[in-house]
Amino acid sequence: MTITKQIMQAFIDAISEAINAHQSRLNALDSELGDGDHGTTISAGFDAAVERIHEAETPAQVLQITAKTLMNRMGGSSGALFGTLFQRAAMTVKDEATVSAEQFAAMWQAGLDGVVMRGKAQPGDKTMVDALAPAVDALRQAVDGGKSLLAALEMAADAAENGAQSTADMQAKYGRARYVGERAIGHVDAGAQSVALMFAAMHSYWKDNAHGEA
Repeated sequence: MTITKQIMQAFIDAISEAINAHQSRLNALDSELGDGDHGTTISAGFDAAVERIHEAETPAQVLQITAKTLMNRMGGSSGALFGTLFQRAAMTVKDEATVSAEQFAAMWQAGLDGVVMRGKAQPGDKTMVDALAPAVDALRQAVDGGKSLLAALEMAADAAENGAQSTADMQAKYGRARYVGERAIGHVDAGAQSVALMFAAMHSYWKDNAHGEA
């Protein structure tokens, strides 16, 4: 089963709904280590993207619009990093009318590479990368192993959530959280949790709509 423009739009819509549903929780997580507004800003970013993605004509354009909107509406380092994630993903699929499972995995790998290049963080630094890297790895391995996209998304969502939860044991090396030192230990990184919500939302959408997969 391939991913059309309409499905990519539905993914962004599902992500927006999930982020909105957990906005207060994301703000609470961020208040422990940062400004306490991550939930508000990322919700606003995805809400704005949902309003604009109907203009897209290809899956890549859905991703490009999302990237630009997140950068503009979120601002700061989080906007730059989440925007880069979608921007690099869009560059991977370019003008393709549909996206295969293999291309879908490749676009998130490109997104991860872009985030790491821009933000310099690595797994273990208590950032969104701690959820994104295991999610991308699980997705790629599942697709390469011939599993259905439904199974691949489930594995990616589980890996992302586990990665996000693992940040509670870490001391931050980037962002405002690095200034609190050991006090960061015991708190989940809000950016990592947002990534986990993204993959969970995509899996939930795909599962609910089946798309011909068992």
